[in-house]
Amino acid sequence: MTTFGTAVWRGGLKDGKGAISTKSGALQDYPYGFASRFEGKPGTNPEELIGAAHAGCFTMALSLILGEAGITAEEMNTKADVTLEKLADGFAITKVHLTLRAKIPGTDNAKFQELAAKAKAGCPVSKLLKAEITLDAALA
Repeated sequence: MTTFGTAVWRGGLKDGKGAISTKSGALQDYPYGFASRFEGKPGTNPEELIGAAHAGCFTMALSLILGEAGITAEEMNTKADVTLEKLADGFAITKVHLTLRAKIPGTDNAKFQELAAKAKAGCPVSKLLKAEITLDAALA
């Protein structure tokens, strides 16, 4: 499977404006720029989108692994905190911290932790990122 996202940029780094779109239309000309990336202004940024993608990918991977173990989650809620840092050779995503809260009948904490770690390792977005990836998983 191959899919795509697009970005359009007009202007310089700090005064420029961009728009991001996805093939599905989930994002259509959604604004992004320096201010939304580094100053907390409205709009999105690449790190936020990577966080959403990672959270979604990991949660789906865990659903698969749970299913293989004969377990179905009632609900899983994952947050991916993405850290962008300035290094000597420029900016880099240095770590992602996944926080998972889940309601999963029929499992204990030890089994849940084992399956969540397996999902973290097997998630395609986790494999793509060269950042440190940590996981804090808890049953509700």
